[in-house]
Amino acid sequence: MSLSNLSTIQAILVPQGAEYKAVCKGLNSITGKIPQVIAIPIGSPRLIKYLEKLDIIAELRKELQPKILVMGLCGSLKPEYNIGDIVIYQSCIYHNNSEKNLIREFERNLTTDLVNQLELHQKKQISKVKGITCDRIISSSAEKHHLAQTYDVDVVDMEGFTILGFFNSLGISVAMLRVVSDDSTHDLPDLNSAISSQGSLQTLPLALGMLRHPVAATRLIRGSLQGLKVLEQITTVAYT
Repeated sequence: MSLSNLSTIQAILVPQGAEYKAVCKGLNSITGKIPQVIAIPIGSPRLIKYLEKLDIIAELRKELQPKILVMGLCGSLKPEYNIGDIVIYQSCIYHNNSEKNLIREFERNLTTDLVNQLELHQKKQISKVKGITCDRIISSSAEKHHLAQTYDVDVVDMEGFTILGFFNSLGISVAMLRVVSDDSTHDLPDLNSAISSQGSLQTLPLALGMLRHPVAATRLIRGSLQGLKVLEQITTVAYT
């Protein structure tokens, strides 16, 4: 598969907000047919109900070999993954209080083709990682270290496991590309209260959370901007 053949991927799913805007901006300069880009809620709690209502589901199920790509940012859990690094998920688990975790694997052929295509464009090796999906933002470096040691995972996000399970149940192949936006060694502001029940960031709680931890907030902003820039660039590169 070549990502320049856009008919191989029918849709791109991206968390709503800045990540969605970065991917759309990266596709703006592309001519010809491009996949449908779908903004999804941040986090897992309401994600399945949202996905069930997508009009594109019926279209995907008509395809002989339907494929989707998930894009966005993620957090590093290990020192070897730094801000701005591009990672491709091989597998993902879900973290919850019971700690009864099921490993879900992304479609191998699609993932391998994605890695090969990006390495061809980037002229460097792309990291293949094991991820963990959490239902909240992991803000402390101590908890990041705990997750890495306990579950032997490399990066963390808030949607991957849920998306993979939902589309796998429909026979739809999934690959996931993310860009690291925060490292494993520094704390972040706790912004969980800023995420609404609809999975969007609320401006006032977000600003208050940032003001409480100005140094960590500055670090978060810088990392997010760097990650978003790479996300936009890799979208353009992959689909050119």
